[in-house]
Amino acid sequence: MPRVLHTAQALVDHVIEVPALPAPGDNTNASRAVLYAGGAVNTLLAAARAGARAVHGGAHGTGPHGDLIRAALTAEDVTLSDRPVPDEDTGECIVLLEPSAERTFITVYGAERRVSAASLARLDPRHGDLVCFSGYSLYPPTRDPLLTFLGTLDPGVGLVLDPGAPFARFPAELRDIVLARTTVWTSNAEEARELTGLDDLAACAAAIRDRLPREDAVVVVRDGARGCLVLEAGTVHEVPGFPQVPVDTNGAGDAHTGVLLAERTLGTAWPEAARRANAAAGIAVTRPGPATSPSRAEVDALLAATDAPATAHAP
Repeated sequence: MPRVLHTAQALVDHVIEVPALPAPGDNTNASRAVLYAGGAVNTLLAAARAGARAVHGGAHGTGPHGDLIRAALTAEDVTLSDRPVPDEDTGECIVLLEPSAERTFITVYGAERRVSAASLARLDPRHGDLVCFSGYSLYPPTRDPLLTFLGTLDPGVGLVLDPGAPFARFPAELRDIVLARTTVWTSNAEEARELTGLDDLAACAAAIRDRLPREDAVVVVRDGARGCLVLEAGTVHEVPGFPQVPVDTNGAGDAHTGVLLAERTLGTAWPEAARRANAAAGIAVTRPGPATSPSRAEVDALLAATDAPATAHAP
């Protein structure tokens, strides 16, 4: 069975619940602070819970943060392809979580940035595998090793770009290099609009698809509780979401991506894979913490209670 492979950084999410962000120079009191394994871990656990074989290829440190990352992955049968970095711990992302479920991030780098083309190659991607990479990995020092590694892969390996907020602000030359290697674009609506300068999501998806040279390329654009758009083979599928009252939106996009890719490795068609991903993201936002993607049985139960098929039209 094809696998879901992830090259991006696994970080510890230090989630601090605050009543509101303080003004510059001011103070606020947190109601709760918790450490979670996050970053690429969110997507990999979502894929594993959906039934996929998942492997992490990024670096992980030696220390309590690295231990937390490894424990979270191995507890759910996610494999790590590389050994721990011996002299540095994994970094953390400080997440300020407000009652509205809005999040503000502060990232502290660590061992997760110490990758090389050789270390990423230990993922050993094979025909049919899906290799996920992040726009956040396109900053130095991870950018050049990642691009070198991606350039060595067999055309039968799918390359999945999760662009993140920074992608649209990278130099045009770098964006073109990355998009030329991308098989699947999966992003939220804001990221798609920022790249294209367009408002209509179907037009955004079409504009992004025009920049992906592979004939089998697919564009997925998430639109929060409304669901997502999937553009494949010249057809736009509008896949409805599963609106919920959010408790914590941290990791919802990762849950969507993990389940979407897992379903593809299991042979599920794109519209149904997206429908299951929408359901997983809907459940994830009702739970505190980043790696809250549900089990396959929980997705099945939500789908059984809902009858909202995707609609299709030309872009």
